[in-house]
Formats: sequence, structure tokens, C-alpha cells
Amino acid sequence: MNVHHLELFYYVAKHGGIMPAVRNIPYGIQQPAVSSQIAQLEEFLGVVLFHRRPFALTPEGEKLFEFIRPFFSNLKKVADELQGGQARHIRIGASTIVLREHLPELLQTMRRKFPELRVSLREGYPADFETLLEREELDLAITLIGKKSPANLRSLALIELPPVLLVNPESGIAAAEELWKRDRIETPLISLPAAETVARSFQEQLRQRGVDWFPSIEVSSLELIETYVANGLGAGVALALPGKKYSGRVRALPLNGFPPMVLGALWSGRKTPLLETFLNELKLRAQRLA
Repeated sequence: MNVHHLELFYYVAKHGGIMPAVRNIPYGIQQPAVSSQIAQLEEFLGVVLFHRRPFALTPEGEKLFEFIRPFFSNLKKVADELQGGQARHIRIGASTIVLREHLPELLQTMRRKFPELRVSLREGYPADFETLLEREELDLAITLIGKKSPANLRSLALIELPPVLLVNPESGIAAAEELWKRDRIETPLISLPAAETVARSFQEQLRQRGVDWFPSIEVSSLELIETYVANGLGAGVALALPGKKYSGRVRALPLNGFPPMVLGALWSGRKTPLLETFLNELKLRAQRLA
């Protein structure tokens, strides 16, 4: 039996399909090559290992996956131990702002302590990161966290970020409370997707105040909210980021009485020396920013 074929099948079974496997295999390989080699494995065994659409392991596939999973899932751990018990690769998920504004300096500090450090960075939303951590596709996520950690994940609160309402100075809006008093808010609301923490919390606070104000424009990042507000397309809910300066075309109004969001770190499993050091550096940076 070809061990490389087994490795490819491990990634396909773990990630739920050939294309997800291709995105997560830690070396370059194309979808046709994976499909071909899996087909060779099935031909050698004389069985079908999984159904393609929708993806589902067959009983034979489940049996083979359970047999090979302990070996392939522990390879990284064994490699770390052979390297002196110290991992040299960390996979981090964070928002675009964190990746651009804060990670470069932090990684420079980490490189001085771990000269052979390798880093994989991934941007996305909090819900995405929780899924990736549970699948062991990320080692650490720097993201907004709730009061209670998701099941099987551990968390560390770093800094509180108050929500703010971004308005264009030409809108004439001097305080957010002015809007709550209106019978109908005509100003378009620019927001992150409804399922995201900032948008969800904002809508909950509006409901408590008996205010209806639903998004007219949904965007994928806080930066885009600022851009659209600056262009006079509406008002947007964002977060007061440490050291953040807005252009003259955007004014940040406090949302008095609205609870702050908590930026923190999420991870699963045991803390390696590398992860422990990274978390300590995150705490130090958060203290300086606060």
C-alpha cells in the first residue's frame, strides 16, 4: 500500500473533500493529482472510500481513516519533540487590521526569540476561526471573543474596544443619541454581516432601546465601513481602535451605554513554548495599547 496515497486520503477525510484537502495539505499539490492518487488507492483496495457529492466516507473509508488518523495527526507533535520540544511553525488567524497594524512588529520580536520561526497568516471572521481551530487548521486566532469560550477552545482577553458610530461630518449628526429619538432613521446604515459580533451586538442594543435601524450596505471589514462613510454613503458601526486616527471626512461618535467588544486570543489543545511566548507578547502589546 502506497503510504503517500494514505496521507492524501487522510487529508481528504479530515477536511471533507478533495478541494478542502488541497487547500490544507502542507505542500503544493493540485486537485487532479490528489484525485488520481486517491483513485489508485481505491483501485488497489478494491473499495470505494468516500462519496464525492455530498462528501461522506463509506464504511470502508471510515475504517481506514480511523486506522491511519493517529499516525498522521501526531506527526507534527513528534516533529516538535525531535526538534527539542519546541515548535517552529505557528498558524495565526486575525482580522486584516490586526494582521497589518500589529502582527509585523510582534513577529519581529518573536523572530529574535525563535530565529527559525515560520508563520502562516490567515484573515477571516471570528466564526471562521473557531471552526479552523476545532479542525486543528489554526494554532491561534486573534479575534473578538465572548464572555464564554466556545467548547474545546481556550481564550485570553487582551483589550476592550468600545463600539463607535462613524458619521460623515456633512451629515449633521452630532451625537448617536439624536438618531434614537427619531421616528424613522433615514441615514443608511453600513455594517459588517449580521452574524458578526459587532453587528449582532449593535442590533441587540438597538432592540433594547426600541430602535429599528437595519443595514443598507453590508461590507466585509471595518476599513470598508470607514471608506464608505467617508464617501457620504451613510453611517457605520465600528470599534474604537487604539491609536486609530480618522480622516477629516469621518467622525467617530461614542455609543454611550453600549457594551465594549473584547479582543482576545483563542487556541485549542496544549500550549507549546512557542504559543506560550506568543500569548505573553500579545498581553504585553495589549497593555501598551491600553
